[in-house]
Amino acid sequence: MIAALTGTAGLLLTGTAHAYPVKDKTLTQNALYSTGALTETECAEKSVKDGDPASARKYLTAVLNCLNVSWKTHLEAAGLRFTKPIVKIYTKAPARFCGHKFGDSEAWHCAQSRTIAIRLHKDLLDETGDLYLFHLMSQMYAYHVQNLVGIDDAYQNIPYKNTSELNEQIRRDSLQSDCLAGVFIKSVWPSLERPVSNWNHLMGLVKDEGDTKGEPRVYGKGANRVYWSKRGYTTGDPASCNTWSASPATVS
Repeated sequence: MIAALTGTAGLLLTGTAHAYPVKDKTLTQNALYSTGALTETECAEKSVKDGDPASARKYLTAVLNCLNVSWKTHLEAAGLRFTKPIVKIYTKAPARFCGHKFGDSEAWHCAQSRTIAIRLHKDLLDETGDLYLFHLMSQMYAYHVQNLVGIDDAYQNIPYKNTSELNEQIRRDSLQSDCLAGVFIKSVWPSLERPVSNWNHLMGLVKDEGDTKGEPRVYGKGANRVYWSKRGYTTGDPASCNTWSASPATVS
């Protein structure tokens, strides 16, 4: 499956020099990391047909409902604030979203309005039987979770001294969303009644995205995207998703 890179609006920041590693405790010691594993919940998948935007929309909406229930229960049990994101699903990309050109991206998260946008382009609907759509919604929702617990604000304000440091910060943020998507998928996996081969296939797609030739490695190389996705899936616990304290090699 060929898929455009996902994007997070408002990535380009201004900042001043600082010393690594990241020292902001909102990032490195966030309350999210001490909330424990997500409780196992059920998530019934809707049927979806290749090339059919209407059924894909219903499928993604069902996944969204599962995400809302799971993360609301988890965050509120830990005394953390929860609000649902706004979700817009397009068959044709809007010219602009969150003050930026939507371009060829398949999904964006806008921190300012807490809005997720997904574009149901042709390639995305070619093979709808795999877990890619499920993962896409889960990953975009993970950006929303980061926003709710203050990680997004801290990330947007962290200083950097050059493009290399900025890009590393972007990767730390994005790889954390991969990990949190894995956490959620783990919590609902038994109810999906899918063979483990489906998860392995998804990891192949994630790796291919990270290693796509000609694309800027904005969101992490394939091996690291798989590494963080598997960490989240293996533990089911956000504590395993602290990319902000991780070594540079694991967020390259």
